[in-house]
Amino acid sequence: MGEQEITNFKLGERESVAASDALPLAEEYALQSAGAAFHALADTMPQMVWSTLPDGSHDYYNARWYEFTGVPFGSTDGEGWAGMFHEDDQPGAWERWRHSLATGEPYEVEYRLRHRSGEYRWMIGRALPILNDDGEIQRWIGTCTDIEEQKRTALQNEILSQELSHRIKNIFAIISGLISLTARTSEAFAETAKELLGRISALGRAHEFVRPHSEKSRPFVKDATLLTLLATIFESYPAYSDGRLVITGSDVDIDSRAATPIALIFHELATNAMKYGALATENGRVALEVEQTDSEVEFSWTESGVKLDRDAGAEPGFGSRLIDMAIRQQLGGSFERQWNPDGLTLKMRVKRSRLHTV
Repeated sequence: MGEQEITNFKLGERESVAASDALPLAEEYALQSAGAAFHALADTMPQMVWSTLPDGSHDYYNARWYEFTGVPFGSTDGEGWAGMFHEDDQPGAWERWRHSLATGEPYEVEYRLRHRSGEYRWMIGRALPILNDDGEIQRWIGTCTDIEEQKRTALQNEILSQELSHRIKNIFAIISGLISLTARTSEAFAETAKELLGRISALGRAHEFVRPHSEKSRPFVKDATLLTLLATIFESYPAYSDGRLVITGSDVDIDSRAATPIALIFHELATNAMKYGALATENGRVALEVEQTDSEVEFSWTESGVKLDRDAGAEPGFGSRLIDMAIRQQLGGSFERQWNPDGLTLKMRVKRSRLHTV
């Protein structure tokens, strides 16, 4: 190998070594540039932005944090931020934060943060971990977003909803009182009044089931699902508590729009069964089965253990027209009756979208 070749080899080796030495420097410069860019970006955001070390120790807040809190720069580093939150919210926030630190799961919590004026405002805090190539947490980046106005609006809407619900309950009570008073003064109206009061009572139970509740009343109210609504409607019937009226099948969510027609339909069916059908005898049974598909919910109301007089109650009275209107018009469905040797089967199909609005 000639001298020139040796020189070139050494130069190439020297260049290679120099390039390898420059790589960490380039990476360090890139990280520094990214840090500066991140800080500039964070300071332009309307949210408060913060970051922590892997152990959760805070080491950075953007300008919005200091503008909102009014605290001296750096005074909330480490765990100094904890005292900025309402004392009632600190245990829950700490519990979720420690869980995220231990598991690496995203952090999200609502809490009240002290404003520089001394007042507390509701925030939603979120944080995500930054991982290295080995999946190890290098840092947490988080935000605090002011949701005070949304909280106030939600509270006002809740108060209005509860007030409206209270007035609706009063209307039910007034109507029931007027019907009862009229029935006492007119014997001819007595039987009709009894049926009408039953329907109003069913509507009242459905309304109580789906109405907005306060924190005090909510623990005593079941989840707003179809099966629990049906149980609420039937709980006043002795056959239900005796086990002669049984509900089985799948459950679906239900909202206030669907509660009224559902209550009317099954109140009428149960009342007719007590008058003319299976529940009019001790040996009679009623089985209500609920099945669902992607687009429909099917109800199978089957009465057994009784020989029915097909002519009894066969004329389409107000109750039958009420069921027809509720199924076809309000729930967008259809129904068909089938007379069996020992009872009646009524199959109803309704649109699932009419039961619950997603």
